[in-house]
Amino acid sequence: MSDDLSMKQFGMYFLYKENGTVDGGNIMKEIKGGVTCAKGFKAAGVEAAIKYKNRKDMAMVYSEVPCQVAGTFTSNVVKAACVLWDKEIVAHSEYGQAVVVNSGIANACTGQQGYECCKKTAQATAKALNIPEESVLVASTGVIGMQLPVDRIVAGVEKLTEALSSTQEAGTLAAEAIMTTDTRSKQVAVTFEIGGKTVTLGGMCKGSGMIHPNMCTMLGFLTTDIAISKELLQEALRENVQDTFNMVSVDGDTSTNDTLLILANGMAENEMITEKNEDYHKFMEALNYVNTKMAKMMAGDGEGATALLETKVIHAKTKQDAKTLAKSVICSSLTKAAIFGHDANWGRILCALGYAGVDFDPENVELFFQGENGTIQIFKDGVACDYSEEEASKILAEPEVRILVDMKSGDAEACAWGCDLTYDYVKINADYRS
Repeated sequence: MSDDLSMKQFGMYFLYKENGTVDGGNIMKEIKGGVTCAKGFKAAGVEAAIKYKNRKDMAMVYSEVPCQVAGTFTSNVVKAACVLWDKEIVAHSEYGQAVVVNSGIANACTGQQGYECCKKTAQATAKALNIPEESVLVASTGVIGMQLPVDRIVAGVEKLTEALSSTQEAGTLAAEAIMTTDTRSKQVAVTFEIGGKTVTLGGMCKGSGMIHPNMCTMLGFLTTDIAISKELLQEALRENVQDTFNMVSVDGDTSTNDTLLILANGMAENEMITEKNEDYHKFMEALNYVNTKMAKMMAGDGEGATALLETKVIHAKTKQDAKTLAKSVICSSLTKAAIFGHDANWGRILCALGYAGVDFDPENVELFFQGENGTIQIFKDGVACDYSEEEASKILAEPEVRILVDMKSGDAEACAWGCDLTYDYVKINADYRS
């Protein structure tokens, strides 16, 4: 397998280089920042002492004008109070205009008291910003089962309102405030052209552990100045999540709080998108870029992780087969442990493919490891290839490790992202509540 070919097969990775051009005719530029990049959006991050001390733990995102709002949420039957609140807002409110987020306490398994906290948070925000209560969305992340201190939340809303700004720094403060066990904040923003108008899409997310989205403790917030109908905004988000955030797994646990929200305020002044035309597909490309990059950021920042693990399955019979196989590999604890140990134990990969529930001929499968500095084939025709263990270990020691699986049985492909499994993952989660 030549390096040129391997780059094509790993097109998802090479496509998403910073400040690059995306194929499909849509010129897209990545810019610095996140949720404050689009016109009309402000953000803030402050310390409210919700659970942590001496660190930011509340964030706000606000649009100067009403927005179309869409969202996707956890598939866990046990849903946090904030998820229940937001689902109502997305489904029934005329528009959204602000999002308030706290870290430290998840407001999950908190009963009616937890839902009342959401309502009081929305009421305080509505009063401070002079907007309708039903235009305020809320989100929480942290320990399950604890009640939020409403007085501190309300005081935090006041501090956030005073600190709101459209600067890049304000967006960064907000991204930092929603972190829990994350080691770094996660932001992405892009600009692209629609009908002669410059449109911006930005986002921030958090997620490090309890990550196995089926839309984890995953929270994501997207802001854009595009003009688009609510119906198409929701459809675009729901469709794209299947190939981005839903293809991430750190530890196989789906959280009670998974939330991904997008606010679109129309301030780019493009012609309103009401059908799936060329403008819609340009927006979808931008959405895919931002969500893919944030998904990879979460996977690479998994609790205790030392490496981002990417698995790409090509030439599968169906798209669903490819997705199932790719995710089976990145969810395999034995494979994740082998990556941590820089051990080219390809048997664990083949095993994970074999129990995924997809029918295939093992003797047709080819496996490759790839890093920034090269590609090595490790399995072909049902047996191991004659490869250098030393060279394979060097690839597996890189901060981004990619496994290519060629099923040689069709035209479908899919990509999934995870991380290695380390000693620190156990340490972090053994005393998480303390």
